[in-house]
Amino acid sequence: MDGRTAAPEEPHSVANNLYIASLEPASGKSVIALGVMELLSRRLDRVGYFRPVVPSTDPVDSRLALMDGRYELAGEPEERYAFTVDEVERLLAQGRTDELFKGVLEAYRALADKAPFVLCDGTDYTGVSTALEFEFNAKLANHLGAPVLAIVNGRSRTAHDVVEATHVARESLTAEGCTLLATVVNRVDPDDLDTIQEAADAVSHDDPIWVVPEVPTLSMPTVREVATGIGAKVLLGDTDAAMDRVASKITIAAMTLPHVLDRLVDGAIVLTPGDRADVLLGVIGSRMATTFPNVAAVVLTGGYQPEDSLVRLLDGFSSIPCPVLSVDDDTYGTATDVNAVPAVLRPRQTRKIATALDTFEAHVDIDVLANRIEVTRSTVVTPLMFEFDIIERARQDRRHIVLPESSDDRILRAAEILQRRGVATLTLLGNPKVVETRAATLGVDLTGIDVIDPATSPLRKVFADRYAELRAHKGATPDLAFEMLLDVSYFGTMMVLLGHADGMVSGAAHTTQHTVRPSLEVVRTKPGVAIVSSVFFMLLPDRVLVYGDCAINPNPDASQLADIAISSAETAAAFGVYPRIAMLSYSTGESGQGTDVKAVREATELVRQRRPDLQVEGPMQYDAAVDVGVGEKKLPGSQVAGNATVFIFPDLNTGNNTYKAVQRSAGAVAVGPVLQGLNKPVNDLSRGCTIPDIVNTVAITAIQAQQEAAAAARTQQEQGAGV
Repeated sequence: MDGRTAAPEEPHSVANNLYIASLEPASGKSVIALGVMELLSRRLDRVGYFRPVVPSTDPVDSRLALMDGRYELAGEPEERYAFTVDEVERLLAQGRTDELFKGVLEAYRALADKAPFVLCDGTDYTGVSTALEFEFNAKLANHLGAPVLAIVNGRSRTAHDVVEATHVARESLTAEGCTLLATVVNRVDPDDLDTIQEAADAVSHDDPIWVVPEVPTLSMPTVREVATGIGAKVLLGDTDAAMDRVASKITIAAMTLPHVLDRLVDGAIVLTPGDRADVLLGVIGSRMATTFPNVAAVVLTGGYQPEDSLVRLLDGFSSIPCPVLSVDDDTYGTATDVNAVPAVLRPRQTRKIATALDTFEAHVDIDVLANRIEVTRSTVVTPLMFEFDIIERARQDRRHIVLPESSDDRILRAAEILQRRGVATLTLLGNPKVVETRAATLGVDLTGIDVIDPATSPLRKVFADRYAELRAHKGATPDLAFEMLLDVSYFGTMMVLLGHADGMVSGAAHTTQHTVRPSLEVVRTKPGVAIVSSVFFMLLPDRVLVYGDCAINPNPDASQLADIAISSAETAAAFGVYPRIAMLSYSTGESGQGTDVKAVREATELVRQRRPDLQVEGPMQYDAAVDVGVGEKKLPGSQVAGNATVFIFPDLNTGNNTYKAVQRSAGAVAVGPVLQGLNKPVNDLSRGCTIPDIVNTVAITAIQAQQEAAAAARTQQEQGAGV
């Protein structure tokens, strides 16, 4: 065995989430969300339902209540949302956008651990600035790694308007890097339904567009919702059937009774002053007659109550045919309040729910939608997702990491964060009193973190003897080694070598050479690996790329380039990036000649010989590696061209300048350099590193240590089995 790991298979796993995003207000998104949940619940035992932002938790968000009341949902109610609108607005006002997105991702991941599929229901344009809400939802979908079902509001729009709105929606989502599953144009005038569907079908697109008609009753509140919305008291007729009836219109009864009766319609809410006994009796009487429409309710305004004699009369009826409500406000104010009551789908509204589901299933191809949900995955990997994943992976099996540079304030601040988040068990090197004093000055809490002083530690002698033994062929003596072990880089490296720590991170205050030299001397390379090299994880807005080698080897030859490529592919795979290797040069394919391009061509062939399971192409120019159109022209039929994820630079000069250019010009986050090929995980920091850089690098080192431990356990098991 050479210690290497095989590249993973191309990911083909089934999709596990979907994000529903409306492109504008009042799109009827609740109907679409209900339809999708019904589809999912018929195919899965338990589905997760998640709202990144809810209007309020008191009262409970109506959509959460609907889904919770109808379906067997995964998780507890408080796990199904991340923030309220007020909390989001406060975070945005304070410029804490990253904290907001991290909070949503953390809440989502906690729920996703409990469900095979999670439906994410985006915001409703009820709080966050409308101008920013589309971008907000697109970014959330990307951070959650979810394809998008886009909802376009078709109300009061012509076929031309709908086609334009749909085009804008699809183009906007694509421009944000989203993976589009399908588009639903909702609330279309039923008379225009066929015309609009034909116009949508006539437009060339890869994803389906479905057109769903407006159903008036779905946008009308019930009597119960009206009563709650206007703060009315129910005087008579308080039955579930009557209170759950849809209220279709407001009729103001300010005229004589005959004229009121002429204006009654089915489902009307009749508003009249509370002292108009004639109107009250007339409307109730109309409900008992088969010759008049069935009104939904009577609302008595002005705070007037029916006279006792009238109440006795009404009590004599076998039943009151419609609810009678009372409010203190006048008729005009009450009418305004009733108009403002929203229609909301609720668990007990069986008729409304049935209507919504029937409408959805009649106009959306359920089989096609189910198939697309099953196979469509977002390929987006945002920096936030990558960073979140490595932190979570590190926390699952905490490893012991030594940080030699306790004199650097960034290291102390990062150590506190790492300790609080449980990323790793930490040891700092330095004088404990000096470290404690500096930490107190910075307001940093280092509780739970060991501090070892190499000058006074009894381990110094143990490490020196072992170092002298390993380097005796280079003239090392115990006395010389004892002096060398005062150096924190040597002390930290020996901690890792002899199992007192699982990995080391250094370089914030030391050069790469100072950090790496001790490891090259005593840790050395893995079996089958000829050269220690490095990669940067380049976190672009919508994907993660791996660049190697940008920090260690100035002018690798063909064999070394091949080794760097293989190591880089293994590192990429270990961190969830499927490796497609582009061996970079100033020419593509067979077009170029010269010593440099020849070395890249030879290196490419060596990779194919050594690891035929890896996808590799070269020599290749950067544009052919990263751009699908250019790649198809220059290397037609290549699996790598245009889709490369691992970029191997021909020399350090090219690699170092390129990663910094991409970092600055594209706004990429560069995580690294991550060293590869060593027997134990030791990683270098840039001297310009930030605190998040240190946190990420420690997490990566901890994951490398996890993988080393797993590989050692497998080897031991194989040896025990006689393999």
